[in-house]
Order: sequence, then structure tokens, then C-alpha cells
Amino acid sequence: MNDQRRRRKPQWYRPLLLTLSLIFTLLLGLEPTGETWAKVSPLSEVIGVENLNSSPYPINQALYVTMRDGVKVAIDIWLPQQLNPGEKIPTLMRMDRYWRSLGIMGYFPEFDLNYPEAKLANNAGYALVLVDARGTGSSFGTQIYPWSPDEIQDYGQIVDWIIAQPWSNGKVGSYGTSYAGNATEFLGRLNHPAVQAIAPRFNDFDPYTQLAFPGGIFNEWFVRQWSENNRRLDANDANFVCLMEQLEGAICDALKVVITGAKPVDADRDGTLQAEAIRDRTANLDVYEAAQTITYRDDRYGTTGVTLPAFSPYRFQEEISRSQIPIFSVASWLDAGTANGALSRFLTYRNPQKVVIGAWNHGGTEDASPYQPADLSPDPPLYEQIEELLEFFDTYLKEDSDRPPITREIRYYTMVEDQWKTTPVWPPQGIVSQSWYFGEGHSLTQRQPQTEAGTDEYPVNFQATTGTHNRWHTKAGGKDVIYTNRATEDKNLLTYTTTPLTEAIEITGHPIITLYASSTVNDSAFYVYLEDINEQGEVLYITEGQLRSLHRQISQTTPPYAVFGPYHSFERQDGQPQEPGEVMELSFDLLPTSVLIQKGHRLRVAIAGHDADTFARYPIQGNANLTLHRNTIYPSHIDLPVMTPK
Repeated sequence: MNDQRRRRKPQWYRPLLLTLSLIFTLLLGLEPTGETWAKVSPLSEVIGVENLNSSPYPINQALYVTMRDGVKVAIDIWLPQQLNPGEKIPTLMRMDRYWRSLGIMGYFPEFDLNYPEAKLANNAGYALVLVDARGTGSSFGTQIYPWSPDEIQDYGQIVDWIIAQPWSNGKVGSYGTSYAGNATEFLGRLNHPAVQAIAPRFNDFDPYTQLAFPGGIFNEWFVRQWSENNRRLDANDANFVCLMEQLEGAICDALKVVITGAKPVDADRDGTLQAEAIRDRTANLDVYEAAQTITYRDDRYGTTGVTLPAFSPYRFQEEISRSQIPIFSVASWLDAGTANGALSRFLTYRNPQKVVIGAWNHGGTEDASPYQPADLSPDPPLYEQIEELLEFFDTYLKEDSDRPPITREIRYYTMVEDQWKTTPVWPPQGIVSQSWYFGEGHSLTQRQPQTEAGTDEYPVNFQATTGTHNRWHTKAGGKDVIYTNRATEDKNLLTYTTTPLTEAIEITGHPIITLYASSTVNDSAFYVYLEDINEQGEVLYITEGQLRSLHRQISQTTPPYAVFGPYHSFERQDGQPQEPGEVMELSFDLLPTSVLIQKGHRLRVAIAGHDADTFARYPIQGNANLTLHRNTIYPSHIDLPVMTPK
């Protein structure tokens, strides 16, 4: 393993800590020197301390752009200070619903949270434009639901505004993480001739299956947290930063003195315009309340009159494919379902695409591999990730670029082996399916069952959990993903374990589980965890999959995009209520991974009926007992995608 990944994780790269350092500099009446920036900026290696000391600040403006329906949308513009009259440069654009920037009392550009990002863009020869989505931040209007048609049309109109500026070369690239990543992907569907490249990062290609209802199971914790965060943001609550970072006492008090909420536009010196915009927020959608109306994918989302596919990127695959806009997407094996989305997009869209999948948290700021200590830097480090992003945009937005255009490739990271690999196809060449069966004595074996008898009983433990730092919790704020030794937790689950492996195997792709099970209740959730047990008995999480029994029907319709296992439509027409005692077949894919299982280690499949800190409970109350069948009639098993030896 290289030395870079062995370094302790630098604590200065979290944006809040950058802001705090600057705030305390202000409170103490000190000047933010280059040395201060070097200590707190995650990008100081790219920006350069000398440049910060000697160069004038970049030009920053905050203003409103009026949309076709009269709604005023707040934007920030960052331009290189050295931009000469008549010089024309390309623009990078990021659109978000989570405040384009913080309002800071006694504002100076170098104290703006986006200053390092702007310096990077400006030093690389780009203008940077940041946008508050309508109905959020300092923008006017209402967010009737995420990524509404009006919101996406706004972004196209802002592109029109950009290319009309005297400094624009007429080329725009868009990027963003999470919500901003989806906004970026939706911008691609407009087929705007000025938008030459897009880079959605850690976003949700299918919000139903990859975040809000994986396996048809309601991700209650995340949706409630998202709703609460939105409510505080929309009320312009300056306490929001304290809450997100769990800060209390003097630090939080200092923040509230200096941070005023969302950044207002320059002309709004007394806050009148922002206050008027905030009054519109009372009509913003409560995403948690709306989610209560959903069981099936085709259910109406609250009172919006639309279903979740209405604002899912995959629904617009034809428009985006037709644009042939180059796409650089980034995802993680450990960030909700973002890797699944990136792989589905790769196989569904016809665009030139570069996909990068690492072992990171949401946003790529933390190493999330269960095999590494929790305090390691990401691999590659954040500044290298940003350099690669800028190189991608250089290819398509710079007039004098000599970089070759991207074609179609996936670069992915294999855990334990700590190697990055590249493939033009998915699954990679050399992958074969290897079946492992549940056997007597809670064994996991490649030998098929030999008798017609064989079952295991499992009283569902509704306290079972994957913790509060799992792949789903990182989606709310980008906290680290930490899976500790699951040996104790597995005592609450139904487990099947192999004997020690006689040789190492690489698992890359989507494991597929087939369970034959019955239950004493009429509504059940099934969670399957793939785990690695080392020689010391430590149990390490690899990946997971889940399915609500209501959605177990394998659909005969054509999937709306490329899928990697049995296709479940999650639509009402395929709903299949469960009868107590009925033996059900539940076959579904686990989230993709790439990991080397070492010789002498054991593989484990652990089965649960609930994940208490994350998902809704099925049934809502009462106890449940599951019976797992493992025999010649009902051969429960898992198919692992294994790389053949070279």
C-alpha cells in the first residue's frame, strides 16, 4: 500500500473547519495569511500559498438573474483577477439546493467558503458560477419537488446568461455532488449547445432503488434527515451548520455570531430581498411527508401529482444519449447505491463516458474501506480527484486543449488488493459466477444440498443494525463510512459461513442472492450482508442487498435501464402480498463491490429482518419468525462474481 494512503486523514479538508478557522481569525482581529491558508485549506497544494499571499483576490459578484417567469435566481460569479479586457474563458457551473455559499458578517472574498474552489477554477483558466436552485438559498420561487422542470429550465437559462457575458468563450461545463450531481445530469437533457461536458458525482441515477426505497424498503432515517435539513435551510437557520457538524457551546456560539445564513446578493445590503424570498419557502415540498404516500415506484409522490421517476435521471436517457455530451461520473462502493447508478448509466447511455468508482464516503473526502483504519486519507487524495476533474473539462472547454477525448471506460478500485483497474466493459472480462449454498450447521459451501429436508429458524431481531456511520447515513452530510467488527452484531442475525479459503479470490460485481423463506407475518423485509472473516475472527462488512417481500415478483417487463440481477419493477402491478407460512422465492442482487478475499479467510452471508438505525420496520409492530429453507427443493444460495485467475 502506498505511503499516501497510510497518512492519517488531515482534519483540515472538511469545509466547516476551513470556515471555523477563518471565523476565529476574524474574531481575533488577525489577517488570514498564506500560512493560515496552508494549515486549513485542503487544496493549498494546488492553490499555492505564495499565490494567495501575492495575487489579488478573484473578482466575486453575487446577483440575481431573472427567469422567464419572473423568478429571481441567486448566483455567484468568480472571475480571475488577471482577466484581460477582451479575453474570453470557459465557465464551470455548479447548481445546488443547499445554499450556494454561507453569508458571513463583514464579508471578504477570502472568507467565502467557496474561495478555495474558486481559486482552483480561476487559476485553471475558468470562470466559476454557483447557483441557488429556485426556492432555496437566496433564490425566489418554490421548490414544488426536487429537480422540477422549472428548476432544470432555470439552469439552461443561466447558461444563456453566461454565454452572453463579454468574458465567456461560449462553452460551459457543469459538475456537482449529490443533489448538485443530479442537477448536472439533468442539465445534459436540455441539449444546450453551450454545455460541452458534465460531471455528476455521487448522485442518484434512480432515487427510488438506490437511496429512498432500496429493495422497496423505506430509508426512513435518511429521508427524515433530508427533510429536516431542508426545512432548516429554507428557514435560513444559521444553526444548521452547528447541527450538521454536531457542534455545541462556544464554537457554535461563535459560528452564529459570524454566519448569517445563506449568502445574499450584493445589492441586498439590508436583507430585504432575501427575507422576501424566504417567505416563498412555506410552500416548499416536505420530502418526508410526501414519501409517506409511496409504497410502489409508480405511486404519486405526496400531492405533487408526479411519481419518483418524474425526477429520476434514468427517465431522460434518450435526451441525454442524443446529446452525446461527454460524462465523467464518480461514485463509491460504500456510498448508498451510487456505484450501482454509475454502472447502470454507463450501460444505458450511449454518450462518451468515464466512470470512476472508489472506496469512499459520499463526496470522496474520506477513505471508507472497511479494511482500512478510519483515519486514512482517500485514495487518491481530494486534490488529485479535483485535478482529474479539471483535466476532463480542459479536454472539452479549452480552445487549445491537446488532450484526447474520452471514449468509454470504467476505472475501479479493488479493496484489500489496493489496486485501481480499468475496463471498457461491465462486468470486466474474466468474471464468472460461483455458487455457494446454505448448508447444515450454518455452513456456506459450494456443494449443492443433498436432501429434501433442511431449514433454519430465525426470530427476527428488530434491534439489529449496521450502525449510524453506514453507507446510507453518509448521504446526509458526507460523514465517514465506518463499519466496525460485526462479530457481535452477527449473533443477532442468521449466518452461513465457509471454511477457510484455500486460495484468494477476487469478487468484483454484483452478488446475487436467492432465498427460499417463509414468515409468520404478512409483511417482511430481508437484508443480506456479505462479510469477510479473517484469521483472528474479525468480521468485516463487504456489501449488502435488501428486498421487501411485497416486491419479490420478478417482472417480465423490460427494465427502464440496465440492471444487474433479477428485475423487480417495484410497480403496483407486480406487487405480491405475502401469506404467513408461504414459502417465498426472493432473488435479488446485492450492491456492487470489488474486493480481494485472502487465503485463509472465510466468507459469510448474514441475514437480517431489520436495520434499526436506518430503515422502516416491517411489520410495523409485533414479532416475526423467519424460516430459511436449504434443501434440494429450495436450494437457497448466493452467486458471487469471481475473477478467474490470470
